[in-house]
Amino acid sequence: MKASTQQNIKVLGITVFVLIVLNVLGSLFFHRFDLTKDKRYTLSETSLQIVKQVKNPLSIKIYMQGDLPADFRRLQLETKQLLEEFQAYNSNIVFEFVNPMENGEDNMEVVKSLYQKGLTPINITVDDKGKQSQAMVFPWAIAVYDNKEVNIPLLKNIMGASTTEKVIGSIQHLEYSIADAINKITKAKQKKVAFIKGNGEMNEVHVAKMLRQIKESYYIGPFTLDSVSKNPTGTLEALKKYDLAIIAKPTETFSDEEKQVLDQFIMNGGKTLWLIDQVSADMDSLYNQSGATLAYPRDLNLNDMFFKYGFRINPDLVKDEYGSPIKLATGEQGSATQYQEFKWKYAPIVIPSSKHPIVKNLGQIKFDFASPIDTLKNGIKKTVLLQSSQYSKKIGTPTEINLNIVTEQTTPQEYLNKGNSPLAVLLEGDFHSAFENRVLPFKENGFQAKGKPNKMIVIADGDLGRNQLDKNMMPVELGYDQRTGNLYDNKDFMMNCINYLLDDTGLINIRSKDVDLPLLDKDKVYENYTMTQFITIGLPILILLVFGLVFTYMRKRKYSK
Repeated sequence: MKASTQQNIKVLGITVFVLIVLNVLGSLFFHRFDLTKDKRYTLSETSLQIVKQVKNPLSIKIYMQGDLPADFRRLQLETKQLLEEFQAYNSNIVFEFVNPMENGEDNMEVVKSLYQKGLTPINITVDDKGKQSQAMVFPWAIAVYDNKEVNIPLLKNIMGASTTEKVIGSIQHLEYSIADAINKITKAKQKKVAFIKGNGEMNEVHVAKMLRQIKESYYIGPFTLDSVSKNPTGTLEALKKYDLAIIAKPTETFSDEEKQVLDQFIMNGGKTLWLIDQVSADMDSLYNQSGATLAYPRDLNLNDMFFKYGFRINPDLVKDEYGSPIKLATGEQGSATQYQEFKWKYAPIVIPSSKHPIVKNLGQIKFDFASPIDTLKNGIKKTVLLQSSQYSKKIGTPTEINLNIVTEQTTPQEYLNKGNSPLAVLLEGDFHSAFENRVLPFKENGFQAKGKPNKMIVIADGDLGRNQLDKNMMPVELGYDQRTGNLYDNKDFMMNCINYLLDDTGLINIRSKDVDLPLLDKDKVYENYTMTQFITIGLPILILLVFGLVFTYMRKRKYSK
């Protein structure tokens, strides 16, 4: 056997041995390398824990395939790459991209069936070198697991943003959207939420969207305090079985016995979410012949409790130059009523400035007749989650609210050192009972004067979690304003609050993950379109051609000798 043949066999044997060793090591050790600067494809620990919950096949169908606009092709690619990461850690996760518009004549039937499932399409304007066209896109996916299914929104609606900005925001929330859906569909519900009733709280139809969203992740049920008058101890014991109590816009005074039940629920570790209207004012009451209504303080008999916990909701209204839009009739042209859009200063639009995970990366949140919150020194940690703008001020009550204020002229000096009023505050620490060193309204053997480490969130607007009703008296999406067609981030804020209070902080941290997505400047691309084409397409081909010619020349020169 020739020496060269022996050498080739030796090299082949070594190569095969190395490949076998690498395969064995690969089966024993698993690692994926993410070379992106922001580690966008590196799944968080929370996502990895959620992936481990998938014990049976989980299929995800993504309705983004076919001829898509450039921005959505990027969203499609990012979705595919992220799902591949999920699949790499658990082979039970399978996914496919489908084109809902590929059936030709049956397109409308497909659209209708998807719409009935809650997958609403969006019509977008595609701008290609100045030429505009319309396209329908379904930025949705459906996950199916053990005969259960859940919708996954892939496009985040950002008010006033361009399609490109919406896609960028959606990519930043992509891991959260997918992980949250997988968690909902695979995780057994454990925590219990009580929706407190009995003191004139909002009707369930007005909080239906919030309740439905909560129901996807937690057990939730109405809990009335009416039985306190007959059996306060039994009511307290029943409430202690819940992990979180939501008190949404009560309008009737709490009795001392009811307050003791809520107080001891808190002292025993129960979390609370307060949505409180300290002032009686309602937008519907303004739509009358005079266009005015009286706003007056509402006495709920909760001030002493709140003071003990470390905060106070003032019986004032916040008037903010950054108000939400409102359409009012300004006259008639022929038989048609003419409407004009104004800023309604008693409905502040808040863009979160805090870096707390509850509000990080959230968009605009709409308030309606909100009151300012004062925080007090008592050893409890307070974090202001949302606050009014610097161009806002407090309006004392009682006062008349009139629609005519939309035309008033103001100057920045009127708001000097008056703005930035807290509207939503997180409190964390060891709370002291409001009935400490006081005569108890009812006898309780296990009374706790000081509670366990706990947390609560207080929002000085009872309507923040309220959804509007359509003409058929059916609830619309929480945060959607039918009068203007704007969709605010109220739902995401409410769910972040609930997740945080119930210690599901991992998902919130995924939501607040920062992803850096550099964008091409389209205007510059259009101005230098030919050069851009040459750099991105022609130049690589030219480099390959030159390399091929040089390589061929060098080879001929070497072997022609």
